Amino acid sequence: MKDLSELKKVEQYADQCMKCGFCSFFCPVYQEERIETGVARGKNYLAKLIIKGEQEFTPEMGEILGKCLLCKRCVANCPSKTQIDRVVVAARAQMVKEKGLGFIKGFVFRRAMANRKAMGRYARLMQTFQWLLPKTEGKVRHLPDFIKSLGGRNFPALARTFLREQVKTVYPAVGPRKMTVAFFMGCATDFVYPELGLSLISFLTRRGVEVRVPKEQNCCGAAILFSGDFATARFLADENVKALKDVDYVVTACGTCSSTLKDYKKYLAGNEDEEKRYGELESRVKDATEFIIDVLKVKPEELTLKKEFEGKTATWHDPCHLIRYQNIKEQPRAILKGLKGLTYAEMPNADLCCGMGGSFSVYHYDITKKIAAKKMEGIKATGADIVVTACPGCMINLLDNVLLNKMPQKVYHLLELVE
Repeated sequence: MKDLSELKKVEQYADQCMKCGFCSFFCPVYQEERIETGVARGKNYLAKLIIKGEQEFTPEMGEILGKCLLCKRCVANCPSKTQIDRVVVAARAQMVKEKGLGFIKGFVFRRAMANRKAMGRYARLMQTFQWLLPKTEGKVRHLPDFIKSLGGRNFPALARTFLREQVKTVYPAVGPRKMTVAFFMGCATDFVYPELGLSLISFLTRRGVEVRVPKEQNCCGAAILFSGDFATARFLADENVKALKDVDYVVTACGTCSSTLKDYKKYLAGNEDEEKRYGELESRVKDATEFIIDVLKVKPEELTLKKEFEGKTATWHDPCHLIRYQNIKEQPRAILKGLKGLTYAEMPNADLCCGMGGSFSVYHYDITKKIAAKKMEGIKATGADIVVTACPGCMINLLDNVLLNKMPQKVYHLLELVE
């Protein structure tokens, strides 16, 4: 009997699909390709065939399962509330169990991303040689078109000094201590945007929060988990549960990291002990915008806008991992609208996925650009000077497409606007 344990766990969700096709109106991938296997209904049908033993895992099936952003727009708009994201991830995990990861993903996930010291060494090696790549503007680099799958895109340069090399273990609260939090760095904040981490630490300590930066913390494992490598993702979850204990809250500046830390129980728990440990961590994890508004109860109008943004018009892009995975929508908007000296303009398609989807943009960059083009039209419609978000992954993709479309807007993390 073939092991279908991962898919069996989510069979109840697969059975919820009514085959109405409503998901096709909201799926960014289907809207570009118009192929049934690209939409939730098609993927769900194939997953059910696998469960019934009528379909095998083939290279073509792997391609179909991989062509999903996991943006959850289908879930948010499904009349029967089918959790197709769980079905797709479970199918990927089942395929990894049966077919393995392959050499490249196996090396990247298990030898690099799951080993914090090794990840730092590889990042340093890339940082050392990134001067070989041409600059687009400022610190932005450009990958030549001839580089397979990755070519043609713009990306921010790796930081000269990584965040892990700058932070202390403990930052005492300024004045009376209200609470203690652990700051979860995440990979992009660590290697690309260390200033975000330093800004958040400063912001919190000035408001009576003691901030700890556990050296034992590891990658959140988002790319690993969503690729179906549950064994490595579970290892990272256990590492982070141990590292992030004995604090009131865990705060991060990355929407994907906060979402993943909150979802260990949902995707990875296989027994009562894991459910308890992952669930306990989940209850304490907060995205920075969520923490500022809901926990610290900071009044947005009392925040100070940095002088360089005075007189600017800003628009907000909703990261999928904030708005649909964590239901965080109003908190960042409240901050932007409350900043005196800044004008806020709502984007027509603010919640549309930017097309990043982690490794999706690596394997399907052509589709990513088409999806991002719709986002660019939304940005243009606002007349905004700056595009603000709270996910470093989204920032990287938005930056790339703003430059590709020769648009004047600059892309910022919300924390970069606040003193």
